[in-house]
Amino acid sequence: MSASKSVVRRLFDFVWGVIITFYRALIILSLIVFAGFAWMMFQGGPRPSVEDNVALIVWPSGELVDQLDFERRLFERLTREPPSQTLLRDLIDAVDAAAADDRITRAVLKLDTLTAAGMPQMQELMAALARFRAAGKSVHAYGPFYDQIGYLAATAADDISLDPLGAVYLEGFGVFQNYFKDALDKLGVQMHVFRVGEFKAAVEPFIRNDMSEEARLANREWLGDLWSEYGKVVAQQRKLPANSVDAYVADFRFGIERLSGNTAVYAKEAGLVTHLETLNEFRQRMGTDVGMDEEHGSFRQIHFQEYLRAIKPRLKKLRAARRAASDVALVVVQGEIVDGYGDRGQAGGDTIVELLEQARSDENVAAVVLRVDSPGGSAWSSELIRRQVQALKAAGKPVVVSMGTVAASGGYWVAMDADQIWAHPGTITGSIGIFGLIPTIEQPLDRLGIHTDGVGTTALAGAFRIDRPLSDDVKAIFQSQIEKGYREFIDGVATGRKLDPAKVEALAQGRVWSGADARDLGLIDQFGGLEQASAAAAEMAGLGAGEWTLTPFEPLPTFAGGILGQFFGSLALDWNLGLLLGLPEPLHPLLQAFEHADVGHWLRRFNDPRGVYAHCMCAPDRTLRVP
Repeated sequence: MSASKSVVRRLFDFVWGVIITFYRALIILSLIVFAGFAWMMFQGGPRPSVEDNVALIVWPSGELVDQLDFERRLFERLTREPPSQTLLRDLIDAVDAAAADDRITRAVLKLDTLTAAGMPQMQELMAALARFRAAGKSVHAYGPFYDQIGYLAATAADDISLDPLGAVYLEGFGVFQNYFKDALDKLGVQMHVFRVGEFKAAVEPFIRNDMSEEARLANREWLGDLWSEYGKVVAQQRKLPANSVDAYVADFRFGIERLSGNTAVYAKEAGLVTHLETLNEFRQRMGTDVGMDEEHGSFRQIHFQEYLRAIKPRLKKLRAARRAASDVALVVVQGEIVDGYGDRGQAGGDTIVELLEQARSDENVAAVVLRVDSPGGSAWSSELIRRQVQALKAAGKPVVVSMGTVAASGGYWVAMDADQIWAHPGTITGSIGIFGLIPTIEQPLDRLGIHTDGVGTTALAGAFRIDRPLSDDVKAIFQSQIEKGYREFIDGVATGRKLDPAKVEALAQGRVWSGADARDLGLIDQFGGLEQASAAAAEMAGLGAGEWTLTPFEPLPTFAGGILGQFFGSLALDWNLGLLLGLPEPLHPLLQAFEHADVGHWLRRFNDPRGVYAHCMCAPDRTLRVP
């Protein structure tokens, strides 16, 4: 009988082994097929050709970023969705290459599908367009309408066309956000906040129902600086009086009433646009110079992405010729800084550290540019990144920071030890301060009849559980940590920037500064974009023009995880927030309102292992409405 059982068992084990082997082989085969399919998707078919006398179409889509989310882009290609991101570097590379290409005679800006960007990003694109015009070529902009984000870039054109039924919507900059104190009180969630600094307003949404006067004062100042810069750029580009933008916004209602609601004529009267014409009229006007493509019913043209694909072989030859030259490594810190490897749209501390370690160990890398577009986040992860900057410098490799739209709080922490910091007048930076945030949920559990009790060997045993009130000892411990972290931040800035600690203390306090003020205060060194910062890094490494290449160091994409996350990530949204707060399942539906108000997204950012954060509430919505 036992022998019979043994035979059956061996047979069962054999069959099960075959099934497992087949299953594993199927998974491996699927990943291989998927990778091959993804590669074919990104090849985009036959390489296009560039004809003589054509226009380059500069038509960004979605959010303008310094580093693409590869998984998101692949998912969009698979589902044939329009791109939700455009790489700023692609736009600039295409414009710069076209400036030296005799086949490209003009560029056309179309900006109505650009959904989000920062003013510094726009100014870097505008600088490339200025180089294009300096090469003796013209730039033309067309739009059915312009908001602040698109209009700023459009001012770099020789002429701006607007549809007769369109408008130029300028409204100014502002900071508006939701405040959750009353809602959290109703749920019974206690938000314990530990902070240092008069202006550290990142925690205000959880402890107030409105903006504090300190935050209001600081926000007015840096918003005013940015709006002044915006108006100055527009006036210079359009050759208008200095107060033209302010006058346009202030008189918008009365001008529209006077013109019976004709917003297009109002914009033309103000000198903001050159032509009022339909898209077909614009096409015909462009076609008088470059000719018409009758098959497509428009002027002869090539999209910037197609142009980059077309010149790819030439770029490869140039890179091969420079093979023996040195690299300037480009590492991007984009989004909130979080502990670990990070999620979509986040800067994972471990990810950035590994990239910087690769740059340090790569013998071909002579210098590093750290491109920062981040409001900060985890103080621990920010510190780990800063240490890698120090390690690079110790290895004899200069580090230059290029600040994008925002590089504040933790975004400044990672930059403070760099050899040089470059930014724009409209960059948001500073916010030197830290805070701690600990929610406890003893009250909602009590209302449900759930109680926490037990014993421990010391007074601190179990004292850090979120289902128990925080004791005075725990509060004192956290406050001491925050104060220590703040002193370290102050001392780090003083050492890295060679400033007196008392001066740093005075300009810190969690206060946000515009790039214009930051340079006067010594927080940054120079005004300029990624191109200028890269050249500075190469010069510090002793490299001359033509002796170096800017080489992006990027995390490897995770094909399967990224695609599955796109499909299933939203299904776990409410459950994840409920788990994070430790709330029982009956309370999870109440959290849906918080998800729509973005509080869930906020809470998932806070994963610092010590509960200490260097985060700035100045993060833009990147539409140039709230910079």
